[in-house]
Amino acid sequence: MQNMQALLKQANKMKAQLQKEMNKLAEQEFSVTKGGGIKVAMLGSRELVEVTIEDDLFEKENKEMVETMIILAVNELLETIATQEEKINNDITGGSQGLF
Repeated sequence: MQNMQALLKQANKMKAQLQKEMNKLAEQEFSVTKGGGIKVAMLGSRELVEVTIEDDLFEKENKEMVETMIILAVNELLETIATQEEKINNDITGGSQGLF
């Protein structure tokens, strides 16, 4: 019985630590630049906070390239955030799946 209580206490501590780290990640800003003139920034909560396009890219013939670069940048940021979440989870839980 005491072992079960100790295990539950450890699980609760891990859960609290995991939540704290995920909250910090949610506030962290990630950014990526594509094509030398497009910058996209996103919070770890996956909130898009900035899209910057250099003035010289605002030509009609560049429209499709600019759109593609924005998509690539957003997808890269989402992948980076997912990797950070996985790292935090592995660091805290030792890679145990399904704990939280």
